[in-house]
Amino acid sequence: MRGAKILVESLKRAEVKYIFGVQGGAAMPIFDDLYDAEGLKLIPMRHEQGAAHAADGYARATGKVGVTLATSGPGATNLVTGIATAHMDSIPMVAITGQVPTYLMGNDAFQECDILGITRPICKHSYLIKSSDEVADVVAEAFHVAATGKPGPVVIDFAKDAQIQESAFYYPESVNIRSYNPTVVGHPGQIKKAMDLINRAEKPMIYAGGGVTLANAHEELRHFTSKTGIPITVTLMGLGAFPETDPLAMRMPGMHGSCCANYAFSDADLVIAIGARFDDRVTGNLERFSQKSKKIHIDIDPSSIGKNVTVDIPIVGDAKNILRDMNKLAQPAQIEPWMQQIREWQKKYPFEYRQNGDRVMPQYVIEQVYDLFPDAVVTADVGQHQMWAAQYFKYTEHRQWLNSGGLGTMGFSLPATIGAQLGRPDKTLVNINGDGSFIMNIQELVPAVTMKLPLKIFIINNMYLGMVRQWQEMFFQKRYSAVDYHDNPDFAKLAEGFGATGIRVERPEEVRPALEQAQKIEDGPVVIDFIVDEEENVFPMVPSGAGLDEVIRGLA
Repeated sequence: MRGAKILVESLKRAEVKYIFGVQGGAAMPIFDDLYDAEGLKLIPMRHEQGAAHAADGYARATGKVGVTLATSGPGATNLVTGIATAHMDSIPMVAITGQVPTYLMGNDAFQECDILGITRPICKHSYLIKSSDEVADVVAEAFHVAATGKPGPVVIDFAKDAQIQESAFYYPESVNIRSYNPTVVGHPGQIKKAMDLINRAEKPMIYAGGGVTLANAHEELRHFTSKTGIPITVTLMGLGAFPETDPLAMRMPGMHGSCCANYAFSDADLVIAIGARFDDRVTGNLERFSQKSKKIHIDIDPSSIGKNVTVDIPIVGDAKNILRDMNKLAQPAQIEPWMQQIREWQKKYPFEYRQNGDRVMPQYVIEQVYDLFPDAVVTADVGQHQMWAAQYFKYTEHRQWLNSGGLGTMGFSLPATIGAQLGRPDKTLVNINGDGSFIMNIQELVPAVTMKLPLKIFIINNMYLGMVRQWQEMFFQKRYSAVDYHDNPDFAKLAEGFGATGIRVERPEEVRPALEQAQKIEDGPVVIDFIVDEEENVFPMVPSGAGLDEVIRGLA
């Protein structure tokens, strides 16, 4: 087979169902072999960044490796933001790029670009294929590396002459990389120490992150939490790992997290961190972070442990395996005074907002979305709408919430919703978007319409880059530089132009009927443009450089 065909057959052996790509000269042999490939469907996106985010969304929704494909030069560089997004959130993805023929490499040939050099800091590993003999081994290794240990994106750059060169096809039955052996089983001694510390704690709390989702450790986490009765906060990246309707749930922590979770960090005598990395958006001022507590840190990445916060008991390994071992030793915690304090904070400081005249409040929109679509898989972009979607929708299911957390990539969610819908065809996909972020990859409405995907796209349109405007209001004397988006197009009409259903909502009484109408549309995407209160802010808020106990609650 020629190299391109070997690639396609290898992807099928790796159980790939979808490839999200954009055609181009240096990848034409690959696209040609995808033309009639059985069991492997090419999804033609309209921009390479959209293709990368779609592969990412598919991976987040399913736990499988997402695959994206682009040509050399600008096609490859357009993937960079999507690769970096996946890298920051540890999402398993394989990005395949065409490259100029080997005999032209280094000659500044047309659309030549050193994509391996560019992506080296933002991927887990990378390969350059110069011979068709290498293809099957590289693909097998790439999928193994992307999906195991701490997951992440892998880049495969594929020279065009190697794509048409012929070799015998074989696919390795197993992968053994001598220098790559992630630790997946926790040290028994460390687990015993951790459980002894947990049993002695008077004010313990669980701090769970996206690593729980990546490890599919949600059931083990729920069992551990219910068995011990220890209160839990789940980060933005981990939402859904533990049901937010449970009395033990303190909701999301951090900059725009719940007062209960933030106050608990400040008072706790033990923090049990599971698959979380003490990110700055959670900790606030590190010198003031949870000063009274000892810390247990469970993570599969040894370099994450102790990187931001000094810990007392590190446990390296897979969260699922470690929680299974901990569950064997777990017993009910004797912490009733602490739980009384937690319940008091939960009751006294819920997420709340005020109605402002007859304006549509963004929080109200999210509340109504939750009421009508409680079981939906929710994708969000980046900004105020992302925070409101995290605060006012209560996530109860594994992999129910998908967003760009680490890189904070605007334009992520629309293409990610496409990938997620293909990966989870049994679920309703709700995309909470912002006016600034929606327009960044609006072209991906085309494949959504072409495939008649029943996406529910809800734009929280405040005519601003809302989160930046909020900071400018609070810290830059309302000098609204480069955030005024009152020249937005009519997104409902624009959606109609793409062939989707478009609805514009400007009054509170229109919100529910519009959502009910969207609920009934199953033959393609529906875009609802919610014109919301322009200067509503996200609260609670921990200002930059402040401690978690210095949270601004917002409402007096």
